[in-house]
Amino acid sequence: MTPRAVIIGPPGSGKSTVGPALAARLGLAFRDSDDDIVASVGKPITDIFAEEGEPAFRALEEEMVAKALAEHEGVLSLGGGAPITPGTRERLAGHTVVFLNVGMAAGVQRAGLSTARPLLAGVNPRATYKALLDARLPVYREVATFEIETDHLTADEVVEAALIGLNEISKDRA
Repeated sequence: MTPRAVIIGPPGSGKSTVGPALAARLGLAFRDSDDDIVASVGKPITDIFAEEGEPAFRALEEEMVAKALAEHEGVLSLGGGAPITPGTRERLAGHTVVFLNVGMAAGVQRAGLSTARPLLAGVNPRATYKALLDARLPVYREVATFEIETDHLTADEVVEAALIGLNEISKDRA
């Protein structure tokens, strides 16, 4: 078993919107690793960060991603930071990974700098978001099969671009 597509990207890139829409278009189930974490622990991700810290969260996230990659056949969306964990990057090898890229301005606007996003809470969320993008962009590109620039696209247009990319990958592998 392997997911048809794994969706990655920073906060505000559209993973939570595009993932379910892409799954619906493909006639497949959708799964979100962040939802798996919340269901497993029984508390919000912000609480896990606050009470146990980022390293504990990342270890749990890596475990949940490994499980999802092994048992889910549909579209799988990963939390924005999941690919920064070396074990997760290794596990993504061989999977079709769709990187939803978003620039800082659009990402900040879409993410809303909400406190529901623990890594964006703080004194200067815009600077934090920029640092996050700068650090993660090379990692996202390292694991991505293909990339979609989402800044000026609607969710439907991103889904269409993903479908085109997935069809190209299928042709190449046939």
